[in-house]
Amino acid sequence: MQKQTESLIKACKKGNQIAQMQLYDTYCNAMFTVASRYLNNEEDAKDAMQEGFLKAFINLNNYKPEATFGAWLKRIVINQCLDVLKKRQIEFFDVEVSELQITNEDDWNFNINVSKKDILNAIEQLNEKHKIVIKLYLIEGYDHAEISEILEIPIKTSRTHLRRGKLKLQEFLKPKYNEARY
Repeated sequence: MQKQTESLIKACKKGNQIAQMQLYDTYCNAMFTVASRYLNNEEDAKDAMQEGFLKAFINLNNYKPEATFGAWLKRIVINQCLDVLKKRQIEFFDVEVSELQITNEDDWNFNINVSKKDILNAIEQLNEKHKIVIKLYLIEGYDHAEISEILEIPIKTSRTHLRRGKLKLQEFLKPKYNEARY
């Protein structure tokens, strides 16, 4: 797969439209899924995915094979989704250091009786800034330095949004946990 992708990328760099379509077909479903995680509107997700591909093809010469093409493209699509959200006026603000509390970021264990679907639904109930940081951290696997760079916020703000989102998730899932116990 990687060798095929590399040869498609070389052909795309030469302007081969058939190679562009093949590359698009290979990654479009995965990139639509990524865009849908951030934008709850199917049309917005499609638009962000399309814009992401367009930016990727325009900037293909900037692609470095140290990362997989899929990871590079995913970052572009996520950034495109975040641009859409910024246009919707979702504001990420700096948090005062005095508000910070130490939290164990790696402790994301939920009761086994709470389903993945329940957790994903609870994430969707969070306010946008907490939801985005949790998705970038948990689902996409970015660390706070990367989230800070992507969202243009301080690392401390990323940590705080993650902590607050985690607390809200626990609050949302508590009734499900209690339901499962009886």
